[in-house]
Amino acid sequence: MDMTAQRDLARLLASLRRDSRPQSGLDPRLVPPDKDTAYRVAALVAEELGWPVLGWKIAAFKEELQRELRTDSPIYGRTFFLKETPVTVVHAKLASPIPEVEYQARLGADLPPRAKPYSQDEVTEAVASLHPGLELAECRFIHDAAFPPLPAILADGAGSGTIVYGPAIADWKTRDIAGQEVTLSSNGRLRRQGTAGALLDHPMAPLTWLANELSRTGVGMKAGEMVSTGTLTGMLAPKPGETYVADFGPFGSVTVTFT
Repeated sequence: MDMTAQRDLARLLASLRRDSRPQSGLDPRLVPPDKDTAYRVAALVAEELGWPVLGWKIAAFKEELQRELRTDSPIYGRTFFLKETPVTVVHAKLASPIPEVEYQARLGADLPPRAKPYSQDEVTEAVASLHPGLELAECRFIHDAAFPPLPAILADGAGSGTIVYGPAIADWKTRDIAGQEVTLSSNGRLRRQGTAGALLDHPMAPLTWLANELSRTGVGMKAGEMVSTGTLTGMLAPKPGETYVADFGPFGSVTVTFT
């Protein structure tokens, strides 16, 4: 895939994001041949948009979700929107939104590219706060018969949308983050439940993976960025009129209403 095609895809994806407009399928000429090319296009999309990168999303940390998302490794994308709970959004203005219950980690120190891999202890030390949250994932490609291969989705920021977060969890480094059951309810009806231990081991595990992946590719992460560390409850498609509540028990809750 030459640079002309990469730039064409980046301009297309930036346009779709600006207009909050999904499309069906993708010209085969514009489908990246591999993950590395896709991530380079994602960086070009950020350049085209000119929006500040406020954080990152991680998905498919473990094999179960990797199979579901057609990948053989975790994936990531840049996030441009952060909002504090509660949030109300217009369903029609979003591109196939998916509310995913996730822990959100805010960095208090830079994690720049370097030759030596980061340890989980080092990454944990760089985290200023951990929050209950929801990621409102979006995809610029309609889920129909023409849905493009995974590299096109990675070029689109791995379906990144908006991070919604609650108050910081007090003393989170000494709490049972991995074992705490979290639930996702819609209009008061329980829809999903899970734990970080089952799908992530611990939120710091995928965060460490991302720190090393961005280090390897010369990108790095910066203090103040927030990272959505991966779904604990899988994926659901909301409808207008529904209110979703992610309940983290003693760690707090996050609410998103779709109008």
